Amino acid sequence: MNEENEYFAHPSAIIDEDCTIGKGTKIWHFTHIMSNCVIGENCNFGQNVVVSPGVILGRNVKVQNNVSIYTGVICEDDVFLGPSMVFTNVINPRSAVNRKSEYAKTLVRKGATIGANATIVCGNEIGAFCFIGAGAVVTKAVPAYALVMGNPARQTGWMSEYGHKLKFDEKGFAVCPESHETYLLKDGEVNKIN
Repeated sequence: MNEENEYFAHPSAIIDEDCTIGKGTKIWHFTHIMSNCVIGENCNFGQNVVVSPGVILGRNVKVQNNVSIYTGVICEDDVFLGPSMVFTNVINPRSAVNRKSEYAKTLVRKGATIGANATIVCGNEIGAFCFIGAGAVVTKAVPAYALVMGNPARQTGWMSEYGHKLKFDEKGFAVCPESHETYLLKDGEVNKIN
């Protein structure tokens, strides 16, 4: 634990200058946090993760092994980034054409889960508490609570905040089997009823 900064970084991790890293965050083997990143409290980075300059991550973001988070990505609190998933930040990359001024923003809303080996094409909003299946290729915005799978990713259902597929009755109500919270599907959107 780095007493001065109140976070843990493995000796093999590289943390560039001008980063803000929250209390309780853990950065494991061979991870590189590049300059001007803002990382919230209680995040966890597995091994071999790359976080490019200027990335912003909220609190309690879990980043599994071999993940690349490129400039232009913002993740809100409680986001899960599965093993080997990747973001992009340019729509039409070419080795011989410099497009650093064309980085597109990708916003991952609170509580979203992105499965192993998924690819998120830049410029899209990933909705709160949505669930992106392993290996999915996301090419457009994903609604809150949506379950998407495949290449290209298509919506196949809705998920609860606890990660269970929701089954709606004829009136549009569903109950999470674990939390027992109730959700309403109305006009193509899902909302949790408090």
